[in-house]
Amino acid sequence: MAEEVELSPKQKKEIAKWFLLNSPAGEIQYVAKDLRLVLNDNEVYDEAVSESFPIYNKSHMICLQMPAGAGDVLVTSFGELGENEYLDPRTAQVAIVDHVKQVCTEVRPATDEELPSAYVEEFRSALDVEILKYAGEAYPKGVCSVYCTKGKEVEGPGFNFELVVVISACRLSPQNFCNGSWRSVWTIEFQDEAQVLEVKGKLQVGAHYFEEGNVQLDAKHECGDSTLFQAIYELLAKYMAFNLLGLDANKVVGIAIGRTILLDFSAMLLISILYMKLIVIPSPDDSAISISNILRHHETEYLASLEVSYSNLPDNTFKDLRRKLPVTRTLFPWHNTSQFSLTREITKELGIGK
Repeated sequence: MAEEVELSPKQKKEIAKWFLLNSPAGEIQYVAKDLRLVLNDNEVYDEAVSESFPIYNKSHMICLQMPAGAGDVLVTSFGELGENEYLDPRTAQVAIVDHVKQVCTEVRPATDEELPSAYVEEFRSALDVEILKYAGEAYPKGVCSVYCTKGKEVEGPGFNFELVVVISACRLSPQNFCNGSWRSVWTIEFQDEAQVLEVKGKLQVGAHYFEEGNVQLDAKHECGDSTLFQAIYELLAKYMAFNLLGLDANKVVGIAIGRTILLDFSAMLLISILYMKLIVIPSPDDSAISISNILRHHETEYLASLEVSYSNLPDNTFKDLRRKLPVTRTLFPWHNTSQFSLTREITKELGIGK
């Protein structure tokens, strides 16, 4: 028999990290507890958990309660400011987190440099309100947050910026041998020059059932959408410009389809000024409603597709995994087994039918 090779501390740590990082939602503490006993090496264990827990917490976007009822904070890479520091944009506070214990130990106010400009904050907070409303309806135990990841220094129209919507929901029921999680990350790019909102989403669903075995689900989905505001808001702006001048608002249709309208120079100049002031990126509230509707549509559609897929598993997928015919390429005639000599011999020996 070949001699067993003792693993090095580094190899043990990497194996331990693999188990920790692949723990199902809400189960990393249980895995860590068992690993401590298996490793029987506190130094290796401490290194493994200190390296794994921050990665796990951020990838699973866990929600922690801040001290003194200050609210909840999502642990995500989008809100990460420094080592163990995470921004909660809704309350403008920074939470200091103990990753291994999975608790928030203290809170401090966010600095001006850590927060977006007043202009971007209008869009962020408006979107936060709509997403909070949607998440509350769609996910009973869901939490959400909206971060500014690019262009937080933008002070007005004419520049691009980016917001990220994070939705995280867990349903943990270890006493019933099942845990599950929903994670979605939506990147919204406000392209001012093109008057376009570019939306990209990454959805992930995880489930673990372990009453009579170890069954896990890990489903991922990516999607995208864009909303072009330019044409709509051009028409609206021209309509408003004509109304402000007391002109026939229906003439805006003429401009929209390229007809020539004779106006004196001063009227045309005034329309141009009004038009330029009115054609800006949509209001924060309008943008928030449009974005939340896009998210709602895609997430609802994905959930519906999952339900259809898994409802078809017993009837279609599992049957397809079975071999259609045995090696003989003929079906076994269970309805007429007496034709086989083996059946006759067994019947004779056992005295069946006498």
